[in-house]
Amino acid sequence: MSAVFLGVRHHSPACARLVERTVEELRPALVLIEGPAEMNGRLDELLLGHELPVAVFSHYRDEQRAATSWAPLCDYSPEWVALRAGRAAGAEVRFIDLPAWHPAFAERTNRYADAEVRYAEATERLCRHFAVDSSDALWDRLFEVEPYDGLADRLDAYFALVRGDAAADAGDRARETYMAAWVRAAVGAAGDRPVLVVTGGFHQPALRALTGSGGEGAAGDDGWERDEDGWPRVPAPPDGAMAGSFLVPYSFRQLDAFAGYQSGMPSPGYYQRVWDSGPRAAADDLLRVVVERLRARRFPVSTADLIAARSLAQGLTTLRGHPSPARIDVLDGLAGALITDDLDQPLPWTERGALTTGAHPVVVEMLAACGGDRTGRLHPGTPAPPLVHDVAARLAALALDGDAGTSYRLDLTDTTGLERSRTLHRLRVLGIPGHGRTSGPEHGADPVFTERWEARAAPGREAALVEAGAYGASLAEAAAVALAERTRDATTGADGLAKTLFDAVLCGMDDFSEQLLGELSSRVGGLQAVGPLGGILATALGLWRHDRVFGMAHGPLLAAVIEGATARLLWLLEGARGAAGVDRPRLRAVVAVRDTVVHAPDLLPVPRATVAGIARRISDDPQAPVDLRGAGFGLYRALAEGPDAAGDPADAVRAVARSGADALGDWLAGLFALARDEVTGVVGEDGTGGGSLIDVLDGLVLALPDEEFLAGLPALRQAFAFFPPRERERIAGRLLERRGVRGSSRFLLRTTTDPLLIAGARTLEESVSRLLARYDLGATP
Repeated sequence: MSAVFLGVRHHSPACARLVERTVEELRPALVLIEGPAEMNGRLDELLLGHELPVAVFSHYRDEQRAATSWAPLCDYSPEWVALRAGRAAGAEVRFIDLPAWHPAFAERTNRYADAEVRYAEATERLCRHFAVDSSDALWDRLFEVEPYDGLADRLDAYFALVRGDAAADAGDRARETYMAAWVRAAVGAAGDRPVLVVTGGFHQPALRALTGSGGEGAAGDDGWERDEDGWPRVPAPPDGAMAGSFLVPYSFRQLDAFAGYQSGMPSPGYYQRVWDSGPRAAADDLLRVVVERLRARRFPVSTADLIAARSLAQGLTTLRGHPSPARIDVLDGLAGALITDDLDQPLPWTERGALTTGAHPVVVEMLAACGGDRTGRLHPGTPAPPLVHDVAARLAALALDGDAGTSYRLDLTDTTGLERSRTLHRLRVLGIPGHGRTSGPEHGADPVFTERWEARAAPGREAALVEAGAYGASLAEAAAVALAERTRDATTGADGLAKTLFDAVLCGMDDFSEQLLGELSSRVGGLQAVGPLGGILATALGLWRHDRVFGMAHGPLLAAVIEGATARLLWLLEGARGAAGVDRPRLRAVVAVRDTVVHAPDLLPVPRATVAGIARRISDDPQAPVDLRGAGFGLYRALAEGPDAAGDPADAVRAVARSGADALGDWLAGLFALARDEVTGVVGEDGTGGGSLIDVLDGLVLALPDEEFLAGLPALRQAFAFFPPRERERIAGRLLERRGVRGSSRFLLRTTTDPLLIAGARTLEESVSRLLARYDLGATP
């Protein structure tokens, strides 16, 4: 006997029925299924009695590459039906595709990603011919709502046309030659009984050609090694690589194309109804569920609307020549009856892809009803990766396995409290739901020594734990690998690196922190963004100086990060160019450099005098951003050997003021960010004494023309926002003293109306007065 090839579309009820009936009629000796061959020794796990959908989760990791992928299965997946029906018929069942870690699956996170989508020219021609908007509508038109008779022939013709003369990519070619080797071996082992081959329809024409139309090609001529039983050997991961496959719960939302899924049919909840009850019952059920959802959300849907939607769906079914209602008939009928206002974008089922933002609320509810909310559940006896057991044991040992709503207060100065904190943070960085932190330290220098956590409901926790097992067998190892991967990721910006650094500290990485900090140290020298790089420096410096709780203080790797970040920042700051305005992250970066010079001089890549010289050059550079020039002046003054060596700030302020009030405000913002105490001279608690720079500024502001003052007021206010309330109150007291006014200075700070609004109103009044005077209409003085 030869092989019988069934080309299917993944997650298609019509194809699943075809597979089921073919197995019953053919009674094959072997059923070969497109699926991960490394699971062949564990097929019993798939048949334990899970509540579908579930997926085979596969992972791979070596020094150069990390990959994960899923092979989802639901009740109406042809692959699942082939497995179940094949076993029930007494056939030997085998998966015949390459392992998910194989380079043939590079960049593909879903084993069943539709190949016909990647070779879509023929599909587009068919859509035009049948006057449908999308490949999903085309599929329904040709297969899901048509009678069963002739389905296999229609599928063969469709996939032959879709594949056509298209050249498969290298990954598909490797997979197809491997699957063909399985077909040859199976035909040789089956004797006079048939072999059923169930694969994605795109691969079917190639498998026929590679094996001879019936699969009789000679074994051993394909380049794949055979095991002792004559089957193609399952490729093993390279030495030193970590790879594995486990079952995980899956959900209809994950299967839905409108949520971003890459393969098969959209709207899994709808097609589950089609599988269970047929197209007509599914259409009636969808109409009912959509109306119930809309009414539950207080959308006005009357009985007349429901009747109109049903009538429209029936009319469209007839008009389009469908023997049974298709999904698009029901959706179009609902949209026509329930949406009365204009739409800003096409209806989402007219194209393939994720639902975009801004969709009409009725459309959102319709697609939610189509998608369904089912979540799979694994049988309790399903094997799990070691991480799952390690996490369960640690949570129980640390009394962190309470029910949702349980609150935990952790003392970070206590050994047990610190260990509990590290465990919860490791779960957090792995993305394991179930606990949320409500308070705790936010950065390395934050003087907070307690944390509060809360146990929360955790849908998807089981799947997340299994998937996190790809990072390691223990919680500490998995968190360390995940953080190191995040650090190496070329797309991780400096903001992400700074967060990763503190996450590593919170997780208590111990030996693993050396690798992560080494990665961070090597990355800081190539960063381009000043603000985020300053965040890294500030975090590292805070940990190096102050940390006693997490055990990182004065660590050599932190010192390397500080040295590298400081050197890079000095280079970037001196070359900075930009438009007017205040860049607060950049100013915080200059503050971090100053703190490094002051508090960790031994870690500086250059002498203190060199840093002061760079600061002076920045302050004198007319092409540098104005706020950075002010910060440069403040940094130079903070680092100079004495106040006299740095120059008189009053002279610098007068020079900047010649460029206008806007420039003055930006320059002062930079100055105050760096050297508030050194330059204000506001030393008295009552606002008296000192104040030379405040006196200069007061005189400059009073001398400004009204229009220029109003234009520069926002920048000036922004500059003084760098002062805390108590210091602003002292400055206000100094201004009152200059005017000989006694009393509290608070009334200057606590106006009943926004000063900018007052200034704007005054400008408007003056404009109106000028207009009235121009036309001699009796302007008010």
